Amino acid sequence: MYQAEESKPPKVVTGLPVSYDNSSSGTGPYSSTADTTSYQATIQVPPKPLEEWSTGLCDCFSNCGNCCLTYWCPCVTFGKVAEIVDRGSTSCGASGALYALVCCLIGCGCLYSCFYRSKMRRQFNLKGSDCTDCLTHCFCEPCALCQEYRELENKGFDMHIGWHGNVEQRSRGIAMSAAAAAPPPQPPMTR
Repeated sequence: MYQAEESKPPKVVTGLPVSYDNSSSGTGPYSSTADTTSYQATIQVPPKPLEEWSTGLCDCFSNCGNCCLTYWCPCVTFGKVAEIVDRGSTSCGASGALYALVCCLIGCGCLYSCFYRSKMRRQFNLKGSDCTDCLTHCFCEPCALCQEYRELENKGFDMHIGWHGNVEQRSRGIAMSAAAAAPPPQPPMTR
């Protein structure tokens, strides 16, 4: 013979934990007995739209000093970019030396630098893909490095002082702006 199952309230996803009573004690749908199940909704935040690069790939001559440095010694430009992208975990000198070593050993530093372009693109939510990053660095390494350097400058980084210098400068700027917002000290009272 068929037995009718106890009816349970519908499982509603509200974003708040809700317990359902499975016992026949009649204590209500929201009691907390030993046989309960919790449900919680996952709130999904829509992704931010991808941004365009602030300069084009072939805008190298807007900063001729960096363009010449990158053409003759790309390891320096790469080192500066890598230090900022790695948020100071590797120094400019270490990154530049590793880039130079890769160039000397296999003659293709772009295989190393394209990963930093991808990392930078993800950090700043820039348009592109891993494939285009690799192709850009393989076929136009100096222009790609210059574009990354300019992008970081346009994001407000001073490339000459490195990550730690930028952090110090920004924290000092916050302290200075807080001091400027404070009211001036009052002169002591005299009679």
